[in-house]
Amino acid sequence: MTDEEFDILDELYFVTTYMNLKEATEFSDEQLKVNLINLAQKGWVRIYKSVDEESEIDQLDFEKNFERYFYLASKKGLFEHNSQ
Repeated sequence: MTDEEFDILDELYFVTTYMNLKEATEFSDEQLKVNLINLAQKGWVRIYKSVDEESEIDQLDFEKNFERYFYLASKKGLFEHNSQ
């Protein structure tokens, strides 16, 4: 797990908007986008279209709309985060 992935997971114990995540981590849009894709592919982050509507990354236009989604660490992600 990279330091950036750790910092992102640290903010995702609850469903979080992209803007809140960006503000909390102070990462650039590109940093966040790349890390969120990697974390989702590892199964460490879940992506939501709305606060209560989870979706798979391959069902979303992530490249275009990543700023519109909500994020939450998965059980697997929290386990990895807390193992560090």
